Amino acid sequence: MGKQLSSLTPDLTSFIHRQPMFFVATAPLDGRVNVSPKGMDSLRVLAPNRIIWLNVTGSGNETAGHVLENGRMTLMWCAFRAAPLILRTYGTARVIYPGDIAWDDYAGQLPERVGARQIFEQQIDTVQTSCGMAVPLMDFVDDRDALDKWAERQGPVGLTNYRHEKNRVTLDGLPTGIE
Repeated sequence: MGKQLSSLTPDLTSFIHRQPMFFVATAPLDGRVNVSPKGMDSLRVLAPNRIIWLNVTGSGNETAGHVLENGRMTLMWCAFRAAPLILRTYGTARVIYPGDIAWDDYAGQLPERVGARQIFEQQIDTVQTSCGMAVPLMDFVDDRDALDKWAERQGPVGLTNYRHEKNRVTLDGLPTGIE
C-alpha cells in the first residue's frame, strides 16, 4: 500500500515520465483550494527533490497567486494504465517569470510554447504513494493542440492584454505577479 519518502526514487521518476498528465494543487491561507490538470509534456524532474513545470496562459492564474502568498504546492500523478498507483509530491514552490534571471535556464529544459506564462519550481519535502486501485483504466489518445493554436492567434500583444485582463489576480483577489 502507501509509502512516505523524503525524495523521488528512480522508479517513481520513471513513473512520472510515463504519465501524460498530472495535477497541481495549491491553496491560499484563506480562500479557495485550486486543483488543475496539466499535460502537454510540460514537466521535468531535475533531481530527486526538484521538479519544474511550464504553465501556459489560460483562463485563471490561481497557482501563481497561491505560491506567491505561501509557497505550498502538491503535484499528483495517477496511473491510468498498467499497475495502479497514485503519486504525490509535497513541498514549496517558486514562480519564475519570463525576464527573470532563471527563466532562460529553466525554459531551455522544457518545450517551447507560444503561451508560456510562468515556470514553477517545486522543492519536494515529502513523497507519498498510495494504491490507486479506484482510479479507472484509461487510454491516452493525444495531447490537445487547441491552447497552442489559441495562443498563436492571440500573438504577443493579445497574450499580454489577455493576461492583464484575466491573470493578474486570483479568484480570492491575490496578486499573481502578472503586471
